[in-house]
Amino acid sequence: MWSLTDCDSCLCIAWPALFGLGIYFLRKYMQGGQFTKQTNETGKVVIVTGANTGIGKETVLELARRGATVYMACRDEAKTEQARLEIIEETKNKNIFFRKLDLASLASIRKFAADFKKEQDKLHILINNAGVMRCPYMVTRDGFEMQLGVNHLGHFLLTNLLLDLLKKSAPSRIVNVSSLAHTRGCIDFSDLNSEKYYDPGAAYSQSKLANILFTRELAKRLEGTGVTVNALHPGVVDTELGRHMKILNGTFGRIVIRSLLWPFLKTPKSGAQTTLYAALDPDLEKVSGVYFSDCKEKKVAPAAMDNQSAKQLWEESVRVTYTRKSD
Repeated sequence: MWSLTDCDSCLCIAWPALFGLGIYFLRKYMQGGQFTKQTNETGKVVIVTGANTGIGKETVLELARRGATVYMACRDEAKTEQARLEIIEETKNKNIFFRKLDLASLASIRKFAADFKKEQDKLHILINNAGVMRCPYMVTRDGFEMQLGVNHLGHFLLTNLLLDLLKKSAPSRIVNVSSLAHTRGCIDFSDLNSEKYYDPGAAYSQSKLANILFTRELAKRLEGTGVTVNALHPGVVDTELGRHMKILNGTFGRIVIRSLLWPFLKTPKSGAQTTLYAALDPDLEKVSGVYFSDCKEKKVAPAAMDNQSAKQLWEESVRVTYTRKSD
């Protein structure tokens, strides 16, 4: 016969099991869309910025598996070399290279582009992945607010310096990693560098909105060239990008908040899926000026559809990146 004690024992086992199962399926659901098409990228030359950790590293890993020649464009040589060797060991693809690039320095960007052109006469995919988020107020070597400087202006200059190779290698693609945070963004042309007032979140959102405005304006300018450019939101991903967020990096944040957030966060591998989709899906060969999330096209915020702001941002970006003195 069953007793109340037996029932209580069953409940003590069942409820934790059901809770654990629920967390498992929630976590699985939150990983979002996955790029599952098989493609062969042998012979393709790819640049990935910010490629030594997180989404960038997972992007390079999958590109390497598919046979691509990949240049990991990063600032930290030691960290990138370790990641590069790990990727080569796992994929057996030796065509994975490190080239130094500091997106907070216009001089470094120009040197990277010039050296790359001496080494390669083609470029099929440029993935502008690197970024900084919610950092304290600081400026790049050229005096730009760090988030705008790295997330937008650095990639703006890099892309323009490599456009001739991309056009020569067409069909080719540019992929800009933006964020859903663009929906909270506003381009303040009277204070782009946040010198009058600085809020880390607002500056980050401004830079991510700039990514999409840049994408849409560049798509117009590239019509008929065979080069496409698209932007994307990778999802809320468990990476090092939040290194400047104190609430997540204190003892309470690491133990409690991160544990509570864990079921809702994508892994870096899942975070890389929309990047891979935008870079590799054959169906997107002629798709340009679009914003993706979870491997699907998504609408952008009204501010990201402002053609006048896109044009004005382009002109201002040209002015400051091409006329600012570099060390």
